[in-house]
Amino acid sequence: QVQLMESGGGLVQAGGSLRLSCAPSGRVRSINLMGWYRQAPGEQRELVAVIVSGGSTNYADSVKGRFTISRDNANTVYLQMNSLKPEDTAVYYCNADRITYYNGYVAYDKWGQGTQVTVSS
Repeated sequence: QVQLMESGGGLVQAGGSLRLSCAPSGRVRSINLMGWYRQAPGEQRELVAVIVSGGSTNYADSVKGRFTISRDNANTVYLQMNSLKPEDTAVYYCNADRITYYNGYVAYDKWGQGTQVTVSS
């Protein structure tokens, strides 16, 4: 079963920092695009940041200059969140659009289980 395993959420005061991580299970050959989304209570899930295999990134306007998305050679994606605000409080989800495994299997549009980020004022 294809899994994306997230970690790094928690409770932090406004102005603080957190770093989220998301790693795929199994022997992954490549992942095209990986991203972080978030969903606050009563709100729709929204894009936070994405990064493609070539390294290009895109951010929601609300997090530009505060959050940084990156990925390593093991296809783990990170979200460094600085200067956190109470409005950043949400469940954060990792997404991978296309995962290619060494055995030839390809999985599409996979999501992590979500990790809670709570920013207190």
